[in-house]
Amino acid sequence: MTFSVSKYGFGAAPIGNLFTAVSDAEARAAVDAAYDAGFRLFDTAPHYGLGLSERRLGAALAGRPRDSYTLSTKVGRLLVPSTGDGPVGRDGQGFDVPADLRRVWDFSRDGVRRSLEESLVRLGLDTVDVVLIHDPDDHWEQAVSEAYPALAELRDQGVVKAVGVGMNQAEMLTRFVRETGVDMVMLAGRHTLLDQSGAEELLPLCDERGVSVVAAGVFNSGLLATHDPSGTYDYAPAPEPLLARARRVAAVCERHGVTLPQAALAFPLRHPAVASVVVGARSAAEVTRNAGLVAEPVPEDLWAELAAEGLIA
Repeated sequence: MTFSVSKYGFGAAPIGNLFTAVSDAEARAAVDAAYDAGFRLFDTAPHYGLGLSERRLGAALAGRPRDSYTLSTKVGRLLVPSTGDGPVGRDGQGFDVPADLRRVWDFSRDGVRRSLEESLVRLGLDTVDVVLIHDPDDHWEQAVSEAYPALAELRDQGVVKAVGVGMNQAEMLTRFVRETGVDMVMLAGRHTLLDQSGAEELLPLCDERGVSVVAAGVFNSGLLATHDPSGTYDYAPAPEPLLARARRVAAVCERHGVTLPQAALAFPLRHPAVASVVVGARSAAEVTRNAGLVAEPVPEDLWAELAAEGLIA
């Protein structure tokens, strides 16, 4: 089954205070701006801000018609109270939130069902549309033998509409598509202007099997987010060869009247397997900027020149 979603979606990790804290009002304004711009896929996870992202997203969507948007959350990390005495510090996973909870990996049947039940409470919903197995890189056996069957059962019962897997790598996602009946994969950072490894095997297989691909991390954590490439690549300082490659891509874009982030947002949807691009944002201004970028057409000549330069396949 190919799952139908809007071409662009809202990634809710930043409103879980990823790297920098934002207020409840700023988070709500970001979600409102995304909805008003026509983004109808909203993606979150317990991992994002130790549940803060889910709570804020649920509150912001509470007044919207439930059938007007698609909501996805994830399983694989249970949130349990922190142990130990003394003052609680900050979260160690990049989220600016008090570490009064801690994450525990759990891809068991019971763990998956418990995780989803707790997510529904935080979201204030009776159901979500999509549930993704989140980052099972080191947990293949339990994820494929327990987590996936548990989610497939919930799908068969009509509790959720679709199930899938979200990861930062293409290889294991390919195994899931080959060996299970997932409806969707969320591929982060591996189908971008700088890394097209997902297109080698995963995307053609998804196209063949009717599995929807949601592309995330299309800015590779920051390097492609501005027309003058700088910052991080996959959350680490960008190495010089990648910086140079990004600058070459930007120069080609400039010759066609296109900015680098505009091209980065448009590129993944060129593959027929890609149903949607999810973009994280922490403010209404960021959402408005992204919505403006995706509204501008990108000329076909740009892709032809990038291919001729060996910068894309």
